[in-house]
Amino acid sequence: MPAPERVPLAPHQAAGLVWPAVDRVFRAAMAATGSRGGPELRQRYGGPSAIGFLVDFRTRLAAPGGTVSGRQLAALTRYADPAECQRQLDKQVAHGMIHRQDDGGICATERGRAFLTELYQLHARVTEEIWSGHTERVQRLAGIVGRLLTAALNGPDHGDAALDRPDHGDAALDGPDRENGAFGAMAPPYEPDGTPPGVLLLNRLGTLRYHRADAHAAAWQAAGHTARSIVALAPGAERLAIEWETDRRAAGPYAVLTPPERLRLLADLATLPG
Repeated sequence: MPAPERVPLAPHQAAGLVWPAVDRVFRAAMAATGSRGGPELRQRYGGPSAIGFLVDFRTRLAAPGGTVSGRQLAALTRYADPAECQRQLDKQVAHGMIHRQDDGGICATERGRAFLTELYQLHARVTEEIWSGHTERVQRLAGIVGRLLTAALNGPDHGDAALDRPDHGDAALDGPDRENGAFGAMAPPYEPDGTPPGVLLLNRLGTLRYHRADAHAAAWQAAGHTARSIVALAPGAERLAIEWETDRRAAGPYAVLTPPERLRLLADLATLPG
């Protein structure tokens, strides 16, 4: 049996294996926030109907002058009913939390930014609690995921980026549209000075999920699907093919990691509680 550090793991394989681990850790941390101070914070600002988009899009809207354009908002909510999204947005505008822009985009109001400041503080407390005893691992993961995000931001917007090294596999790896996609809306995540490692990791994981979301959308669009039809698509060969294409399109950033680093990323994510 080969030593773990010598097990080959190509970028597209890493992309397919890492995303469920990223999703698990991210969702668990957000759920913990929802039960450890989240309800009280929500109620002070008007309840769930007042803050939904602010929570989801916090890594852009918390930044000074941070905006999500109309096209980016459409990408972020591609699986939702547009009319329902507008109704939710209307409520958050009415609560004075979000300002709607002329192009259909959004930004946080002063009150909305105050909420986001408190949300970052709550995430700091919660991640410190739930990841207690994993300080070194959290710091290491935040660094590695940060490298992945940097690679994704610096990678090609469209088309094939041929990677000729043997450990990259034989597929051309292309990146999703950064500017108008979900990833372009959220990356890079807002990280004010002094942001603790737990919040860095949480928000970087959330942003990395958007990179895969854009890759998945590109894959099912290339297969002739719409947002509605891909949701309804039953398990089977066609869905498996779309998932493989998603892995291929999402693989680019993982090329900056060595195979042992990709394995370490998987191991560290698997070890975090959640």
